[in-house]
Amino acid sequence: MHGENISYAYGFWFLVAVNVGLFAFFILSFLTPLKKREWRSMGATLAFFVALFTEMYGFPLTIYILTGILGAKYPALNPFSHASGHLWLVLFGGGAAMMTVIHLISNGLVLIGFMIMWKGWKLIHAAKGELVVEGPYAYVRHPQYSGLFLVMIGMLIQWPTIITALMFPVLVFVYYRLSKREEGDMIELFGEEYKKYIAKTPMFMPRFITKKLKASQ
Repeated sequence: MHGENISYAYGFWFLVAVNVGLFAFFILSFLTPLKKREWRSMGATLAFFVALFTEMYGFPLTIYILTGILGAKYPALNPFSHASGHLWLVLFGGGAAMMTVIHLISNGLVLIGFMIMWKGWKLIHAAKGELVVEGPYAYVRHPQYSGLFLVMIGMLIQWPTIITALMFPVLVFVYYRLSKREEGDMIELFGEEYKKYIAKTPMFMPRFITKKLKASQ
C-alpha cells in the first residue's frame, strides 16, 4: 500500500493552482478583455487550462475513463503513476527519447505562442489607435489568437486529455466568431484600408503554411 501511494502522481492541487495562475497571468497580460464578449471568450480559455492542469496534477479523469473502457487491455501496469500520465508513451510506446522529443516540441510551441502574443500586444499598444500591419500582423490578422492556439496545441501535445481535446475546436470557433465581430469594428474605424488588409492577410494561419498544407493533400 505504501508503494502504491508513492506511485500515485495526482492530488497535487497546489500545483494545479500555481500552473493555472501562471498561464492565466500571461494570457490576461497579452489578451486583456475589455468587452463582455471578450470576457466570455477568456472565460472559456481559462476553463481549458483549469481542465488541463486538473488532469495533469489533480484528478486524471481521462485515465479513469480509458482504464474503465479498456480494462486489463490498458497498456500500463500502474496507470496512475507519473510516467503513465503521458498518454502518447502509454498508448504508442516509446521511452525517454520520445519523452524528450514530445517536451521539446510542446514547450517550443508554447514559447513561440507566447512570443507571438507578446509581440502583437507590444505593437498594438505602441500604435496608439493606428492600424497595425507589420510584424506578425503582416502574416495574420489576429496573431495574438494564433499565438494562443499554439500554446494550447503545445499543451495538448504534452498532456492530451479527452476534455481539452474536445474543448480546443470549440475555442477555435469561439475566437473565430470574436474575430469576425472585431473585424466589423475595425472596418467601421478604418474603412477600405482594413478591407484591403483583410483581402491580402489570412485570419489565423500564415499563407505560406496553408499553401504547404494544400500542396501536401
